[in-house]
Amino acid sequence: MTAALWTCLAMFFLMHGFQLSAGETNVETRFQELQQQNEVLRTQMQEQKEMIEFLRREVGELRAGAQRDAGPEDSKEESSWPAGGFKFGKMNLSAEGAVAFFETGSGGAFPNNEFRLDEAKLFIDAPIWGEVYGFVEVNLATHESWDLDLRVGELYLDFENVSKLWGRDRWVNVRVGRIDVPFGEEYLTRDAIDTPLISHSLVDFWGVDEGIELYGTLGKVSYVMAVQNGGVSVTRDFHSDKSVAGRVGVDPTPWLHLSVSGMRTGDLDAQNDVLSEIWFGGGWFRSLGSGAETKFHANLVEGDIRFRLPRGHVSAFAGYIRYDDDDPAADNSRDVYFYSIEAVHELTRKLYAGARFSQIFAQDGFPIVGNSNIDDYLFGPLTEEIWRLSLGLGYRFSRNLVIKTEYSFERGKETGGVRRNHQDLFAAEAAFAF
Repeated sequence: MTAALWTCLAMFFLMHGFQLSAGETNVETRFQELQQQNEVLRTQMQEQKEMIEFLRREVGELRAGAQRDAGPEDSKEESSWPAGGFKFGKMNLSAEGAVAFFETGSGGAFPNNEFRLDEAKLFIDAPIWGEVYGFVEVNLATHESWDLDLRVGELYLDFENVSKLWGRDRWVNVRVGRIDVPFGEEYLTRDAIDTPLISHSLVDFWGVDEGIELYGTLGKVSYVMAVQNGGVSVTRDFHSDKSVAGRVGVDPTPWLHLSVSGMRTGDLDAQNDVLSEIWFGGGWFRSLGSGAETKFHANLVEGDIRFRLPRGHVSAFAGYIRYDDDDPAADNSRDVYFYSIEAVHELTRKLYAGARFSQIFAQDGFPIVGNSNIDDYLFGPLTEEIWRLSLGLGYRFSRNLVIKTEYSFERGKETGGVRRNHQDLFAAEAAFAF
């Protein structure tokens, strides 16, 4: 009897032990499953966080960087001038400004450690009739000016959505007046409040010229094309040949943008136009002849690419210039090649770092000013090769206030072999808009 009792008790505890072991195994298995589920949820939350951050940046870029001449939805609500502003009836008044400190070596444009009013602009935007708008930009100071200088920037009538007359939304819009030259894409974010760094690339194509422009969007494809005077004079055109410039862009995915641009300056009068309206290399296109030429021109092509990242972007462009004139004494035709690559990364939600490397090659020499005094190299020695590396930090308090600092290394060589040194730039700037 006792043996049987002990046998039963032993079997009971043995079976209970098996159950405990099985229970522990089930608990461990369940715990591992919960860990795996937690890891999956953590991954999903991180992906959602990155997607929210990406969408936040996209909305910010659309609002702050959607451009006046080629945006897929080029409306007044998503324009490139500052958010907010002041409304007087139907008229909207806004402004941008930048104050800075610049220092270069002895061969640069700012050897005296200068405090500088780097930008001061006023914008007036108002509906005229229906979907016809008027826009005026008044420049009190620009990055290129050496003193306060009241000038008109863009000034045009904007006939929006003309294509609705035949049932096509936003396919065709028309601007007439004084308009940005639509070549390349760097000029689209050239204002101090928009560009991540303080300097621009060595190439730095931009210009404002009188003429007519068509722009629009067809699905993922956008375009802009302009016919303009071509010469630097605001009030006169000294040659009947016109400048033609255009760009076609496509956004195949939300994170990728591609475009190709082409331009011909048209024939410019060597004695009266003297300079092109389009800006290049810190100066303008000018005649390279002996003085016997009567006209000169340049043809340009450029390709751009931009990767939109969750915490920044990487962009690049490259292109080619062909210059020629009708000088009977010499063949002054030459080829110029250029490229630039830029990367910006958000270290925190407001603090970012940026870098840009750009370079220009001109085997036979070309007027390239860079960081030097414009008088020294626009009409002085020709440059064979030059590069610039810009490194910067910025803190964007809001869309309308950013502070940034930058150091740019610049090196080059003239056609005679003389080195271009002492042109590095240190700069600090506060840019604002209201």
